[in-house]
Amino acid sequence: MSDALAAALSAIPLSLRNPLLQEFDGLLTEYRAGRWELVGLKAGKLCEVVYSVLHGHTQGSFAAAPFKPSNMVAACQALEQAGAGFSRSVRIQMPRLIIALYELRNNRAIGHVGGEVDPNHMDAELFLRGAKWLIAELVRVFGNTGTDAAHVLIEQVTEKVMPVVWEVGNAKKVLNPNLSTGNKALVLAYSTPDGVTAKTLCEWIGYSNLSRFRSMILKKLDEDALIHYTAANDTIVVTPTGVRLVETSGLLTMK
Repeated sequence: MSDALAAALSAIPLSLRNPLLQEFDGLLTEYRAGRWELVGLKAGKLCEVVYSVLHGHTQGSFAAAPFKPSNMVAACQALEQAGAGFSRSVRIQMPRLIIALYELRNNRAIGHVGGEVDPNHMDAELFLRGAKWLIAELVRVFGNTGTDAAHVLIEQVTEKVMPVVWEVGNAKKVLNPNLSTGNKALVLAYSTPDGVTAKTLCEWIGYSNLSRFRSMILKKLDEDALIHYTAANDTIVVTPTGVRLVETSGLLTMK
C-alpha cells in the first residue's frame, strides 16, 4: 500500500493503521484475482478494523489491536450516541455502512449458485466501493483534508481497480496479454483456490498442446514449488510460495 495513504492516516495508531491498510490491500488483491468470495471475507475484516478505529476515536483511547464486537449492529448503533463534537460521518454514516457491508458479508451466504449474473461478483463490486469509501472517509477525518482530496488519493492508490482475471460462464481469462504462459497459469490457479485440473487450465489459457502444457509449463511451476500438481487426478493447487509470488510481484496489476 502506498506511503502516501499511510501518511494520510498517520493520526491513527500504528497498531490499527497497519491492519487497516493490510486488509484493504488484501481486498484489492482478491478483487484483482477475481476471487469474489474472498473479497467478502476481507471486507468483513476491514469493517472490524474500521469499527475499532471509530470506537477508539470516540472513546478517546484506542485499543491495542483491532477487535470484533459481540454484536456489530448494536456496537455501531452505539456510536450514534457519541458527543456532538464528532462528525456525522464518524457517528452515523461510516457505522451504518459498516452494518450494511457486515450484513451482506455474514448473511448473504457468500457462495451462491444459479442466475445469469454471479451474485458473488455483484457483491464484490459493492464491497470494493464500500471499502474505498470507508478508507477515503478515514483519510478525510483523520488527515484533515477535503472529500475531493481524499477520494483523489484513494483512486491514485487503487489505480481504478480492474480485475486481472475475467470470468465468463465456466471459463476464465487473464486480461493481461503480456504475462507469460507460466504466469497466466499461476494467476488462474491462484484465482481458483479449491484447485483446477490441468486440462481446464490449458483450455482457459488457450494452449494448444495439453501434453506439452503438463510437461513444460506445469512441471516448471511444480519444480519451483509455486504449485502442487497431482498427476493422479490431474489437479493443480497453488502453494503458499506461489500465493506470495502472485500477491507481491505485480501479477495482479494491469500494465
